[in-house]
Amino acid sequence: KLMWMGFFIFFYRLDRRRVTPVCVCEGTGGRGTRAAVTEEACAQPRTRTQGEQERAALSVLRLGVWVLMLKGGLNMQRAGLGRKGGVDLAAAASSQRQRQRRGAARRLRLAAKASKEGSKSAASGDQQQEGKRLVPLSGVEDGRYADVDLESLRKALLSTAGERERGNGPDYSSVQRNLALELVRVTEAAALEAGRWFGRGKKNDADDAAVKAMRKVLNALEIDGVVVIGEGVKDDAPMLFCGERVGAGYGQEVDVAVDPLDGTTLVSKGAPGSISVIATAERGSLLDCGPCVYMEKIVCGSDVGAGVVDLNQPLVVNLAALSKRLNKPVTSLTVAVLDRPRHEDIVRQCRQAGTRIRLFADGDVAMSLEAARAGSAVDLMVGIGGSPEGVLSACALKCMGGFMQGRLAPRNEEEKQTASDLGLDMGILTIDDIVTGKEVYFAATGISDGLLKGVQYVSGGAVTNSLVMRSESGTIRTMETHHHWHRPGLTNIDMA
Repeated sequence: KLMWMGFFIFFYRLDRRRVTPVCVCEGTGGRGTRAAVTEEACAQPRTRTQGEQERAALSVLRLGVWVLMLKGGLNMQRAGLGRKGGVDLAAAASSQRQRQRRGAARRLRLAAKASKEGSKSAASGDQQQEGKRLVPLSGVEDGRYADVDLESLRKALLSTAGERERGNGPDYSSVQRNLALELVRVTEAAALEAGRWFGRGKKNDADDAAVKAMRKVLNALEIDGVVVIGEGVKDDAPMLFCGERVGAGYGQEVDVAVDPLDGTTLVSKGAPGSISVIATAERGSLLDCGPCVYMEKIVCGSDVGAGVVDLNQPLVVNLAALSKRLNKPVTSLTVAVLDRPRHEDIVRQCRQAGTRIRLFADGDVAMSLEAARAGSAVDLMVGIGGSPEGVLSACALKCMGGFMQGRLAPRNEEEKQTASDLGLDMGILTIDDIVTGKEVYFAATGISDGLLKGVQYVSGGAVTNSLVMRSESGTIRTMETHHHWHRPGLTNIDMA
């Protein structure tokens, strides 16, 4: 106000001088005299001299300096700088930061209030139903992204989708739940407990420890699962039997296939190649093998493809076709065969053809993965193994790619008649026949060294290596996990 008042006085005086000029005409006051007259009385008004102009300019300068000093003093007083003994710059900076924080806090409170009022009406219907889980709202529904231009966001998502169609990268426009990243904790728990029995000659104790640990962690997952492939028929296990309900009882409805310890004999003897495996798919999409505990299988890599090998063809024909497709002689092929008396004829035919043979004692699933893996030393796996392992292998190949055919192998006529009465297909089954669903999740953790590194126990914890796969996206992850007993967690329990 003082500044504007000073300017007003200055310009008023300037205006007055312009209205009442000084006259030096001879007829009015004589030469050398000064008289104030009006413009009508004098036709020769005199302009101010240079000294008078300099004095006027100095007056304006003094007035400007005074106004600036006054304004600076007010600003210093506001910022808390006008103190006796000098200026406290630290206090000034602190005061400014406090004002900024108060302003930001006030804006956040206003935004939270607006968001709460916007989401109250949308959530009121769910809140009135007691005993039911509340459905989380999206950012657009509850007002958190009220300032986002939805049209620009839509165009960006469409642009991302276009780039994905051209093969420029994965689709991150809609991130979905990957259940396999939760299932890997289940196999880790089973591997950690089974690994304690490595080489101790007690395969039943090792299997029992793996089953208990797997069931404990599996029941903590937010799924509504039914065990379709599990323990009980062949192993006579009391837990994770076919038909058991697992999971928390709510969430995604899935079929569950488990093998807590694939290779019990391998663990008891301290041999390589044992893993813990689990797979899930949509409810009703996994093959129920019924009374058939064995399945005939043939597995090879995705580079071979369909139409090259077939279970209905003689083994010699399959080896010749595989040799032609892989562009290498039959003598350079490696065939994996389960070391059982029932496979003596397969071993004899391979040796007559000059094919390299890899006999393995246990671990159908691990060897199926090895045969289907790109760049593997195993070109083909063939023979009769467990039907639960066959379903788990089909789940794995549905995620990672590869070729597999299976055929149920009843042990006797009674088992064959029961399977026929249940309407089971006794012909050749493809991967899509065994696993009809599209959302398949697979996880495996190594117990002893082989396809995956085995459990390594260290001071105060352990290290595990796992394989995590999802069919819909085709992602394949290898994970190394460090467990610490002194920290809380489902898998961080020292049972020593």
